[in-house]
Amino acid sequence: MDVPLWFALIIVGWLGIKLIRPPLWLVAVLLLGGYLLADSLLPPAIDTAVK
Repeated sequence: MDVPLWFALIIVGWLGIKLIRPPLWLVAVLLLGGYLLADSLLPPAIDTAVK
C-alpha cells in the first residue's frame, strides 16, 4: 500500500494536534519556520550535517 507523503504528513499532524494539544501559535511558528528554512540557504548545510 503506497501512501502519498502529503497525506501521511496531514494524518501525523492531525494526530499530533489532537493528542498532544500544542498551542495554536506554536503550530503556526513551526509551520512558518519550516517553510522559511526550506526556502533559505541553510538546507544544504543541514543536509550535510545530518548525513
